[in-house]
Amino acid sequence: MGWGNIYRRRVKVFTVAFVIYLDYKALQQREKWSSKSKKAALWERAHERNAKRVLNLIVELEGLWVKLGQYLSTRADVLPEAYISLLKQLQDSLPPRPLKEVCRTIEKELGKSMDDLFSSFVDAPLATASIAQVHRATLRSGEDVVVKVQHEGIKTVILEDLKNAKSIADWIAWAEPQYDFNPMIDEWCREAPKELDFDHEAENTRKVSRNLGCKNKNDVMPGNQVDVLIPEVIQSTEKVLILEYMDGVRLNDCESLKAFGIDKQKLVEEITRAYAHQIYVDGFFNGDPHPGNFLVSKEPPHRPVLLDFGLTKSLSSSMKQALAKLFLASAEGDHVALLSALSEMGLKLRLDLPDQAMEVATVFFRSSTPASEALENMRSLSKQRTKNMKVIQEKMKLNKKEVKRFNPVDAFPGDIVIFARVLNLLRGLSTIMDVRISYLDIMRPFAESVLQGYINKGPAVNSQWIYDTPVHSDVETKLRRLLVELGNDDKILGIQVCAYKDGEVIIDTAAGVLGRYDPRPVQPDSLFPVFSVTKGITAGMIHWLVDKGKLKLGESIANIWPEFGSNKKELIKVHHVLTHTSGLQNALGDISRENPLLMCEWDECLNRIAMSVPETEPGHEQLYHYLSFGWLCGGIIEHASGKKFQEILEEAFIRPLQIEGELYVGIPPGVESRLATLTVDTDDVRKLSAYSNRPDLPVSFTSNISELVTILPALFNTLNIRRSIIPSANGHCSARALARYYATLADSGILPPPHSTSSKPPLGSHPHIPSFPSQKTSKKQKGGKSKDVAAASNKTNIHEQNTDDGSRSSKDSCYNRKARCDNHGRFPHDSGSSSENTVSNNGHRVGSTENGDDSPKSDTKIFSNPRIHDAFLGVGEYENYGFPGGKFGLGFKSCSSKDGTLLGFGHSGMGGSTGYCDINNKFAIAVTLNKMSLGGVTGKIIQFICSELNLPVPEDYSRFSGSEKPKSSQTYGGLLLIEGKAFFP
Repeated sequence: MGWGNIYRRRVKVFTVAFVIYLDYKALQQREKWSSKSKKAALWERAHERNAKRVLNLIVELEGLWVKLGQYLSTRADVLPEAYISLLKQLQDSLPPRPLKEVCRTIEKELGKSMDDLFSSFVDAPLATASIAQVHRATLRSGEDVVVKVQHEGIKTVILEDLKNAKSIADWIAWAEPQYDFNPMIDEWCREAPKELDFDHEAENTRKVSRNLGCKNKNDVMPGNQVDVLIPEVIQSTEKVLILEYMDGVRLNDCESLKAFGIDKQKLVEEITRAYAHQIYVDGFFNGDPHPGNFLVSKEPPHRPVLLDFGLTKSLSSSMKQALAKLFLASAEGDHVALLSALSEMGLKLRLDLPDQAMEVATVFFRSSTPASEALENMRSLSKQRTKNMKVIQEKMKLNKKEVKRFNPVDAFPGDIVIFARVLNLLRGLSTIMDVRISYLDIMRPFAESVLQGYINKGPAVNSQWIYDTPVHSDVETKLRRLLVELGNDDKILGIQVCAYKDGEVIIDTAAGVLGRYDPRPVQPDSLFPVFSVTKGITAGMIHWLVDKGKLKLGESIANIWPEFGSNKKELIKVHHVLTHTSGLQNALGDISRENPLLMCEWDECLNRIAMSVPETEPGHEQLYHYLSFGWLCGGIIEHASGKKFQEILEEAFIRPLQIEGELYVGIPPGVESRLATLTVDTDDVRKLSAYSNRPDLPVSFTSNISELVTILPALFNTLNIRRSIIPSANGHCSARALARYYATLADSGILPPPHSTSSKPPLGSHPHIPSFPSQKTSKKQKGGKSKDVAAASNKTNIHEQNTDDGSRSSKDSCYNRKARCDNHGRFPHDSGSSSENTVSNNGHRVGSTENGDDSPKSDTKIFSNPRIHDAFLGVGEYENYGFPGGKFGLGFKSCSSKDGTLLGFGHSGMGGSTGYCDINNKFAIAVTLNKMSLGGVTGKIIQFICSELNLPVPEDYSRFSGSEKPKSSQTYGGLLLIEGKAFFP
């Protein structure tokens, strides 16, 4: 092809594209002055004349444009009928190339004459396509074959057409920015040239045939078998491909389909299953499923015949998993999994629009519609797009011109372009065949199987089940062996364990996977929902405000929160809430039945708490405030400080402890890819009836405990709940962040040295994106942020992280003191002049400053009260604020050894996650997990570690050992983790 021809070809393409563009633009203006009755006719005529322009151009130019026309001809679900009826001619009826050219190519490629190769060769081609044409022939051996022969000079044409297509895409993106097809064109430019190598196509054909078990069904897992045929490859070169001949009916031959009694619904469903297998199971699929690439065998059971494997796509294991996760997230309406899948795929959005992203995914995997419903389907999609663009306009504060030029997608991964094309072609195929296909039903088993295949690879068959991080101690090595045993017993899905001893990290292990349908490995920075572990963090915030003089434990809540004083609550004091003796144990307890999503409404929940009525007098009875605790504390925190809940959380703990990005109460946008997903150990759920008569639990909890434990995981996996501020239940954290928190509390608020540098990524290295505000959102805020507002918000966040920072450098150290409980409910404390200074491993003196003053520096301690442990436990000077004989101190669960010696405190969450510290031995541990159980896993882990370190085991855990099982009558693991007598969640 000379430069003159290339230039003329390019001019023709751009001229037709420009004429069509102007035609539709003019029509948009004209219809403004036309009556409704004439508008439809105007558009129909415009579609007809422009479809003819497109068809004439494609027939004249051939090459790549034929493929574009073939693709468009299958989109009866979104394109006007005029385009479909004309462009479907391109599927297999292009003008053939001269026979002389065909024979010349065959003889040149195969090195033999036509007579030496074939006993017969049919001159008229079976089909002519954009790159090649196919002839029927018989080999000298007597075997019937088809011969696919590449057009002469087509490579130059295709490469030139790709350049023109890229130029047109650039022009469209400039003229109509909301229609940016560049990612698709870029991927096409990478993949289309591969179709020009028939050796490549031959290998693809063999591979797909092998994957689908076309020759041997035993090669495919029983549940994933598909019933299709693929021709056997006989011989191939770069430009000639000889295949086994298969006699069949073309999909557009309606009369023959009817004559053979072929069930079109069953036929298209089996084709869809074959593609689901290729995509989700094999990760290798044919990228060109237009009707011309299928036949139906004439012999019963009339199986689909798959043809033409020139354009294929290979997916990495991670991309295959992400696509499966995307599919299942769409099927289940799981926003968290959806955003996580998009992130894993590399698809980046410019703003936070989870609802709109879900709508797009739902449309993408929607059931196909018959041709008769195509017009209505187009209108529905257009309305949905307009609605979504209006949301974007309001959120970004854009005018009409700006919103037209705004593209919400910031980065589009090339890997999913061909995947999207395949799904659209399949949808178009079903529309042409006039059948309705439910992709969610047909493809789901294949998507589930690929994820389950990875997830079911437990430690016995997966050497990477324990995440590859350095071992900090001998006890961590032994712990990992225990975790492997529990994993092989199917007791662990995903887990993190982190422990400190004397201010140093001795364990930091992650293992398993993030969820039932998320086979990615748990890493040290993964975020786990920890349910009522959150209460221990919220209680710490109350004590921090008391320590700062903003609040008093004996203060009436109504003094700082006037609205709370109604309905006989004026006598309820701060310490009553912390000890679970306020009498409001059932407040908001019916919210899960009324409307669980009300938990997302911060102000509404605070108002309901303020209006609630106590059931008992304050201080008279300790009944676990399983839900109300959080909003009671949250209201106290915000009214006492004058700041938002999350501002206090960051100021008190996040920044000083340097745990940015790994501890949240209400997650911000952008962390979804690190979230673990909850599931339930179904074996343990059957044991829950033992808790229905517990006198120390509120009636609103015990009356539906089985229902709660079954429903709550699904509820707390949702994005709305995860993003909400529920200070009693929806904390999200890593075990290493939680362990660092308890290590700080164990040492009276003195910060331990920075977390182990061998842990990757380093603790605190993630940006701590501000969460949604806890105060009532104004209408302006609900509309979203402008770019200027967003920028200002980012600047504010940066400022907050670099000022008033209570963090410490690696040379800072902490006191090393040894104390024993006096068995009278009081801990001895250092007065700030301890002489027990020691030298730490890095050579710095522990507990001593440069000037010889033993008092710690102000930026190394988050509590100034030397009796802070007594305050946490409600003992000693704080005994009057505690509840005599109660299991709770002031916000924390008290932990004692078997002989009654008070060891420390902590808090557990429903299902197993736990934070605990031993004050005497300066030991802290955190366990986070996503397979909720009655506590056997957590109990065994803590019992094991304490025993290995020769530390006293808390009574709540001492019942667990390698061989001992909890007694059925007491099930202390359940008590530990199901709001019970031990660690209340």
